[in-house]
Amino acid sequence: MGDIFSHFFVLGGIAIYKILHQIIFLIIISIVLISSIFIPTLNSYTNQNSIFQNNIILNPDGFIWPIPGYTKITSPFGRRNSPTAGASSYHYGTDIGAPEGTNLVAVADGKISFLGFLGAGGYTLTLSFESFKVTYCHISPNYLVKEGDIVLQGQVIAKVGPKYVYGVPGNKYKDSNGKPTNGATTGCHLHLGVRINDKYINPLECF
Repeated sequence: MGDIFSHFFVLGGIAIYKILHQIIFLIIISIVLISSIFIPTLNSYTNQNSIFQNNIILNPDGFIWPIPGYTKITSPFGRRNSPTAGASSYHYGTDIGAPEGTNLVAVADGKISFLGFLGAGGYTLTLSFESFKVTYCHISPNYLVKEGDIVLQGQVIAKVGPKYVYGVPGNKYKDSNGKPTNGATTGCHLHLGVRINDKYINPLECF
């Protein structure tokens, strides 16, 4: 009788061992499956939001128009007749006409890498992301952002500036009456420049 009980006891132990082994195996499989589903998602979310780690991702839908409500091109990219003294005969950007004070928005998520008076560009803002640098020229000197700021696509980052600016050290640009202008400009507008790896391209190719 004792041998029979011993036999059943051994068989029971083996059965329990197999059941525990199967449970442990199922737990391990579950952990692997959960990790494969959620960890890449978390990593993707982290990467797409790690602009503070210099890992800025270009918006998946591309650029948005920088000056809502105004689409008239007053001077296209490429060769042209210089509109005023000091302006280049090869236009490295696209001019969009708009009144002073018009909102200018970020064409994509990025970082404000420059903000200041920049020669012919007048008061200028540069938005950088990935290999892109997007310049907004002839903006208002009443800045809405500062260098180093991280901005989001569609965020208002500047306003179209005035034609005339005063008290700018070294500003050599003037109209025919000698009044100091906001860079080489004949009127209020946005000059939009786009560089990829520091090479200028036609900004309209981005929209």
